[in-house]
Amino acid sequence: MLATVTWRWRSQRLSDISMPSFSYKAIGRDGKSREGMIEADGTELAQRQLRAQGLTLLKLEEGGAEAQKGKPPSRQDVLSMTTELAVLLRAGLPLDRALKVLIDMAAQPQMHALLSDLLKAVKGGKALSVALQPHEELFGSFYLSMVKAGEASGQLSDVLDRLVEYLENAKANRDSVVSALIYPAILLVVSVLSIVVMLGFVVPQFETLFEDMGEALPPLTAAVIAAADFIAAWGWLLAIVTVGAVIAGKRWADSDEGKRSLHARMLKLPLAGGIVFEFEVSKFARTVGTLLGNGVSLLKAISIAIETVDNTVIQESLEVLPPAVKAGKRMSVALEETEMFTPMVIQMIRVGEESGSLGEMLLELAKVFDDHVQAGVKRGLTLLEPVLILGMGFIIAVIIIAILMGILSVNDLAL
Repeated sequence: MLATVTWRWRSQRLSDISMPSFSYKAIGRDGKSREGMIEADGTELAQRQLRAQGLTLLKLEEGGAEAQKGKPPSRQDVLSMTTELAVLLRAGLPLDRALKVLIDMAAQPQMHALLSDLLKAVKGGKALSVALQPHEELFGSFYLSMVKAGEASGQLSDVLDRLVEYLENAKANRDSVVSALIYPAILLVVSVLSIVVMLGFVVPQFETLFEDMGEALPPLTAAVIAAADFIAAWGWLLAIVTVGAVIAGKRWADSDEGKRSLHARMLKLPLAGGIVFEFEVSKFARTVGTLLGNGVSLLKAISIAIETVDNTVIQESLEVLPPAVKAGKRMSVALEETEMFTPMVIQMIRVGEESGSLGEMLLELAKVFDDHVQAGVKRGLTLLEPVLILGMGFIIAVIIIAILMGILSVNDLAL
């Protein structure tokens, strides 16, 4: 009897681990299309489960190949998964059951496949941090280190809560910068298109009026008409050259030399340079502070945090920290020797080192710089928007004045 129970338990465990996944497309009772993933021992059982849910099946395929199609999970998907997992663990669910609930909730085939891989690894006896390692490109070394620290301390749900807070702050900072730049970008495009329309379509309507004036045509009017003729004759070439220049510029910016040169110039810009510097240092400080607060060693926290910095100039300056810390030197001293970082950064780190609260001071530094970045972006946009509007208005005004001067000259000749 005991052997039979043991065999059934092992069979059930093996079934849970190796049960195949199927991707499906169906129509629900409300008439809306549905798609997702389902686990079953075979195609027939998968069809029965879907029909039992009131779904009219349109397509059913084994999930392995289908799950790889489409976009991989995004940062928002990772944030949502982490938030839901933290809530389920805080509610007292074991890790494997919490992952099973997330699988049932997953709407995207890619997330379903990812969570299924994690569940299989966890059921196979692996820790969550180990199960996440094959997906390090998606989650990042910071995420894995935080999870490993939570497992070591036995407080995985609390660490996931802090991880959610970190991811939300990082997302909020990115979104605020991107949202702030949308309006100026639209305004710039509208300005360029307005000028092209004026020169390419409006000005040519008056050319026949000015044809017989010769040298009597005002210089400003002649210059505007010449610009309009150039756009009409060579506009296609100008468009090709512009696209080619953008592609060449992007390739140059993607190269190591170009990236470093571009990043160095960005830091020297009057207003934007300070914003870029504080934005990058904020990411570094928040990462180190968060990792230190969860029991990760200083050396490992610094090494992980350096990878989060996008600006190569700042990243190269931070590269002095791992060997310096390994040699017993303080962070504040090593950063001061680079002559790259502001006194505020040096002093706040020094205070944290002397008080034994380096993690807290780095998080405070990140918060201060986040506020500075948001204020700087708002201040920069306050200056940029009227400059773009006035610039567009000035060019259009010059075109209109040139046309009016030409019309007045025609009237003078007629008199």
